[in-house]
Amino acid sequence: MREHSRDCGRLEDILKYAQNVEQMVCGISYEQFVADIRIYYAVMKNLEIIGEAANMLTRHFKEIYKELPWRQIVSMRNILVHGYAQVSDIDLWQTATNDIQPLREQVQKYLAEINWEEWSQCEDPYTEVENTVYKTMVDSARRMKAKGFTEAVIAEITGLSVEEIRRI
Repeated sequence: MREHSRDCGRLEDILKYAQNVEQMVCGISYEQFVADIRIYYAVMKNLEIIGEAANMLTRHFKEIYKELPWRQIVSMRNILVHGYAQVSDIDLWQTATNDIQPLREQVQKYLAEINWEEWSQCEDPYTEVENTVYKTMVDSARRMKAKGFTEAVIAEITGLSVEEIRRI
């Protein structure tokens, strides 16, 4: 369940992992990046976490704060997790070197400017709809799990996180 009270923490996670990516690629070339599998896969994993945290932000937050391409961030995560064999080295590098700094700066701005106590008490216009949709996704996940679908496939189809599926 996505709650307003968790949006701040999710943004802090995005900030932390964005800073990690910036540190990992600082001072290295593209050639060094693709040659060092430790850096390559560490960057990939940090981008996955950023995408997962973005996915878990409330719909209300993403609707109000549209300065960042939330859908693209989440889509990148889905590609890295489910389509890892199709990941382009250059796309990964360009994301790490061109997109992370503006993301980090915007997230820092959100964290500094939003009154988080007020935000956590804010009425969410999507709650009733999301609760119904969430219940439907959970019901679908239960049926899929009973039929032997993998957690990764269930997550991709339902939009639930693997952690949510494990709790079912």
